[in-house]
Amino acid sequence: MESLKAAIPESVKRAIGDSNVEDLQSTCTFLHRFFLHFDPFHQIIAQLADPKYGLCGKSKEDALKSKQLGNECFSNADYAKALDCYTQALRKAPLDVGDMKSNLVATLYINRATVLHRMSLLVECLRDCTHALQICPSYAKAWYRRSKANASLGNYRNAICDLNVAKILEPSMGGKRQIEGELKILLDQCKSTSAMVQIQHKENSCNTVGEMPQVKLQCISIPDKGRGMVSSCVISPGSLVHSEEPYAMIILKQCRQTHCHYCLNDLPADRVPCLSCSIPLYCSHQCQIRAGGQMFRMYPEKDDTFKKMPSDLGEYASEVIQSNDSEQEIEDITEHKHECRGVHWPVVLPSEIVLAGRILARFLLNSTSDSIINFVERLELSHCYKHMSSESKLDSHIYAIVLLYCLQHSCGTMFSIDGVSISQVVIIISQIKVNCMTIVRLKSIDAHGLSGHFGQFPLKSDAHSTSNVEQVRVGKAIYKAASLFNHSCRPNAHAYFLSRTLYLRITHGVAAGCQLELSYGPQVGLWDCKDRLNFLKDEYAFHCQCIGCSEVNVSDIVLNAFHCVNPNCSGAVLESRVHDCEQQKIKHFTITDLVEKNDDICEVSLNVFKQNGAHIHGQPGYCLKCGSYCDLESSHAAVSEALICIKRLQDAKSSKEISRITISDALISLQSLRLNLHAYNKLIAEAEDSIAQAFCLVRELQLSVDHCKASIQILEKLYDTDDIVIAYELVKLSSIQLSLDDSTAMESINRIDDIFSRYYGRHADLVFPYLQYLRGEIEKFSVKAIQ
Repeated sequence: MESLKAAIPESVKRAIGDSNVEDLQSTCTFLHRFFLHFDPFHQIIAQLADPKYGLCGKSKEDALKSKQLGNECFSNADYAKALDCYTQALRKAPLDVGDMKSNLVATLYINRATVLHRMSLLVECLRDCTHALQICPSYAKAWYRRSKANASLGNYRNAICDLNVAKILEPSMGGKRQIEGELKILLDQCKSTSAMVQIQHKENSCNTVGEMPQVKLQCISIPDKGRGMVSSCVISPGSLVHSEEPYAMIILKQCRQTHCHYCLNDLPADRVPCLSCSIPLYCSHQCQIRAGGQMFRMYPEKDDTFKKMPSDLGEYASEVIQSNDSEQEIEDITEHKHECRGVHWPVVLPSEIVLAGRILARFLLNSTSDSIINFVERLELSHCYKHMSSESKLDSHIYAIVLLYCLQHSCGTMFSIDGVSISQVVIIISQIKVNCMTIVRLKSIDAHGLSGHFGQFPLKSDAHSTSNVEQVRVGKAIYKAASLFNHSCRPNAHAYFLSRTLYLRITHGVAAGCQLELSYGPQVGLWDCKDRLNFLKDEYAFHCQCIGCSEVNVSDIVLNAFHCVNPNCSGAVLESRVHDCEQQKIKHFTITDLVEKNDDICEVSLNVFKQNGAHIHGQPGYCLKCGSYCDLESSHAAVSEALICIKRLQDAKSSKEISRITISDALISLQSLRLNLHAYNKLIAEAEDSIAQAFCLVRELQLSVDHCKASIQILEKLYDTDDIVIAYELVKLSSIQLSLDDSTAMESINRIDDIFSRYYGRHADLVFPYLQYLRGEIEKFSVKAIQ
């Protein structure tokens, strides 16, 4: 896109950069006219939208190469590698290669099923056999392999039926005799066992526990914020107030290999590729169908084999190959279908632009009876066009034109591309910028090397998790109703996701008529006020005036503060950027607010303001409590030097090569941080945490506990004591305490349980399965106490 941008005349760029919403139609028309007579533009569209240039099309040659490599790995008993190779082959294999007896895609499914059987992944093996039969119902080898999977699972009746079908379809007499021999063995096993329970097909989707919102919310107009959501009654912490499916969603590019492109859950071993292009991967055929449409069968009209079978066996075979499709009721548009033609514009364009394309696909389905202007109005999403930078306005113009031409090629329908349609797409792009929500999953990186999600529990009693909990960004989505909830850096509601579904839960008690507010980005305690304001302005184009940014928060004062030169003084020393930001908020502050809280952290702020609240006491570099001057330049130098040692410890921790000298240097650096930074500076908490994990790795567990507690004590000053961040840190503490067989772990685990219940309610165990393990450890302590 940079080549297009560079070629645009400066006069057009200036007009777009200075434009308002009222000017959009004319600026879009000017740019469109320029591109129509600019040959490189048409070349770019052809490369993006024409399947012959497609980077994500199918390739028989590439599929066969991966298949051959998989065969070699299988021969060498490298089953994990073979499984990956066959999956890569499936992504590339065209569906129309081969005939109804030996289709390439069906063969690859059978090869993968064989590997899965060797790896004892029997349910997955059964699924792949069924997938192969849905493509080629007369594939004898698929029925045979399916019988082996069913027999291993104890489903002998199904296994016998599978073998009977395979016997009828098997062309060679030798093969038929082999099947007859295996049938006799299965019949004997069936008679000698009562294991007739059929396999339950496990869905790779979250159980949502059936909890539904019980609180009625109201949308009202709020000064300076537009619309907002309030409740007509008092809401207690932990109450679920909203749930919603996405209007449109897109997986982030960095998660394409690890998460399902429809439901965003982790991909299983038997992941399912798209049938028409080589990019998406799904956790099941159900998700593949929901994303790309009904599964295309190769030879259903040509295959009358089942009609020649005994009626009961024919009915069984028909049920097997139709089972997945019969469960699907596609009520909405399939998100990936309009991108699924071997083209690569969804691969190249930014995620937000592809998301805009998925929104536009809804309009194109009904374009004969509706105008794009009416469609955009009915979205009822706010936008930020007038606040966008000149560069962002130009980008949105270019992407809107490119996207419309790509959609015209992909959808195979003609629609008008002019100043009106382009301007509406520009508005949609600006709406996405304001209203798009990032879908996250909780993930842990463990000090012992265990990595992954919290379902992976310790295998040894001395290997408890000391995980760093991270929110991994996996997708972006538009939730229309949720877009009505306004932002606060001190939110009273928490958003989380189970599969594609958004849930909003109250974390702090809300009075009737009060706003329900989410956090769009960093909250109080994570970043200081100035950084939050800059982030929200850059990302969402608004100046935050929430309680966290318009009123004094002690967290903002101490988060990045320096220590007073007087070692006995608890006052904070601020740099000019923090000092100036806090000075703007004094009109909302009175000293009595801090006195009434009776919190020891408030001591650092009691002298921040003079009694009349006119200005901050002192100047940048001076202690807010006693007025002593601090040489910030030398303090910065000392802190920077100390952080080098802490970083060295973190690198050693990652490589699992921690020496006593490295830990000793880190402890000296920690002391330097304490001398130069305020006691509640977040850098000290992070250093304490790194040292705690290092001591854990070298099995100095009591020292690890001490430093972990020190980190938590600081974080409790920066956040609320019931904040979810505290729960994440308590996971580490309780795990180390469990390794020490320390009964105080019970108190830590109970706090974790309470906080997670506040933030996730009845979904806590789904979001954080490790919680179940911790509860089990409490029960062990209880048994010991009784004994």
